[in-house]
Amino acid sequence: MKWAGKKVLVTGAGGFIGSHLTECLVKTGAFVTAFVRYNSRGDLGLLQHLPKEIVSNLTLVAGDLKDPCAVENAVKGQAVVFHLAALGGIPYSYVHPIDYVQTNIVGTSYLLNACLNENIEKFIHTSTSEVYGTARFVPISEDHPLQGQSPYSASKIAADKMAESFYRTFKLPVATIRPFNTYGPRQTARAVIPTIITQALKHNHIELGALSPTRDLTFVGDTVDGFMKMAESLHATGQVINIGASKEISIGELAELIFNLLGKKVNISSHSERKRPPDSEVERLMANTEKARDLLGWTAQTTLTDGLKNTIEWIQKNMSYYRTDSYHV
Repeated sequence: MKWAGKKVLVTGAGGFIGSHLTECLVKTGAFVTAFVRYNSRGDLGLLQHLPKEIVSNLTLVAGDLKDPCAVENAVKGQAVVFHLAALGGIPYSYVHPIDYVQTNIVGTSYLLNACLNENIEKFIHTSTSEVYGTARFVPISEDHPLQGQSPYSASKIAADKMAESFYRTFKLPVATIRPFNTYGPRQTARAVIPTIITQALKHNHIELGALSPTRDLTFVGDTVDGFMKMAESLHATGQVINIGASKEISIGELAELIFNLLGKKVNISSHSERKRPPDSEVERLMANTEKARDLLGWTAQTTLTDGLKNTIEWIQKNMSYYRTDSYHV
C-alpha cells in the first residue's frame, strides 16, 4: 500500500497508541483525519505532544463514537480506517459498565456500519490482550478462549465479534490487531509503567496493586509498526493477529528493573484495595506472535531495557504532565 496521498481516518487519535500512529501516518504522506472525543476545552489529548508541523497537517474532527451522525461524517471519503477509539481503564469499568457497552460495542457498530457505504480498502479494528483473560496456556495464540474477566474486556470481546461479523456477513475488509501491553513515551499514569517511573522519580517508596501478575510488554514504536503492516498486508484481511514481544515479566520484576535503570533503591507497598476483584485479575499474559511473523513479517524489535530507557527519558522531560501522588491503574 502506498500511503502518500491516501485518505486515512484514525479514531482515538488523541490516545496513547493513536497519537503515535497518527504521527507515523502523517510522516508517510497520508492525508490523516484525526477523530478525537469532543470536550468543551477543545482538548486534543496526546496529540498536543506532537510537533506542530505534524498537527498542522491533520484534519481534526471532534465528536463522540456514540453519535452515529458524527461517525458517518468522519468516515466519508476515507480509504483506510484505523479504529482505536474505545473507553479504556479497567477499574472504571467496574463502576460504570454500561458506559463501556455504549462506547466500545455500540460505538464500534456505528463505525462499522458507516463504512459499508464507503469504498473502504481496509478497516483495522483494535482489540486487546485483555480479551484472553488469565492464560490457560502460554504463549497465547489467537485461538485461545476469550474470557470476559472485567466489563472492559467483555465489551472488547463483543466489539471484536461485531468486527468479525461485518467481515463475514458484508465482506467489509476488516483485520483485527490484538496488541499486548504497549508502553512508551506519552503514556498516561493510568498504566503501570508510567506509574512506577513517576512515583520512583519523586519518592523512595511507591504503591502498586498486585505484584505477581505477568505481562508481555511491547514498545509503542513496534506496536505502531504492527498497525501499519496490518493495513498493508492482503493476508491480514479477515484475521485476528497478536502483536507482542513474546516475553513475560511480573509487575514486581518490572518495578525492580525500572529502579535499577533509575539507579535508585525503592520500597514497594502492594495494597489490596488497589487490586482487581479476585476473579477479575488477569494473572498471566504472554503472546504467541507466530501469525504476525508469518503473515505480516512483523516481530518486536525493541528490547524492554531500551524501551524503558526511552520512556524514562521522555517522562523525566515531561514530569509536569503527571500526577505522582496516587496510583491510577
